[in-house]
Amino acid sequence: MQTNLPPAPSKRPEPQHFFEQLQQEMEQLFDRFRGYPPVANALPRLGLGNSVLPAIDMAETEDAVEITADIPGVDADDLDVSLNGDMLVIKGEKSDERTEDKKNYHLTERSYGSFQRQIPLGFTPAEDAIDGHFADGVLKVTIPKPDEAKTPHRKIAIKGK
Repeated sequence: MQTNLPPAPSKRPEPQHFFEQLQQEMEQLFDRFRGYPPVANALPRLGLGNSVLPAIDMAETEDAVEITADIPGVDADDLDVSLNGDMLVIKGEKSDERTEDKKNYHLTERSYGSFQRQIPLGFTPAEDAIDGHFADGVLKVTIPKPDEAKTPHRKIAIKGK
C-alpha cells in the first residue's frame, strides 16, 4: 500500500513549546485559507519572533466588528491603520532601547522591528463610520456593518425521530 506522506526530515527541528507550535500551525492554516504566503515559520528565523506581531482579539456583534490589538511599546505616530477594500491593515514599527549602568558594567540593548497584520472583514465598510482609539498600547477599532452585511438571525427547528 502506497502512502503520500512527505519524506522524513534529515535533521530534527529544535523542540518547541506546545502552544508556540500550535500557534504557528494555526497561523499557517489561516494564511493558507486567506491565500497569504506562509510566514509564521520564517519570523523566528528572521529574528522577529512572536513579540513583534501584535495579539489581536476580534469580536462580531449584529451591528459591528470590534478589533482590539495589544501593541505595547509603540507610539501612536509609529502606527498606521488603513482599510484596503474589505481588509483592515494594521502596520507599525516597534523600537525599544534600554540602558543600564551598574557598578562594574554598562549595558545597552536595542531592538527594532516592524509588523503588519491584515484582517479580512467580509464586507466593505463605509469610510466615515470607522472609529479607532489608541491608548496605553491598546488599539481599539470599531467597524459598523453596512445593512447588506447584517444577516438576520434565524433559529432553525431541529426535529427528533
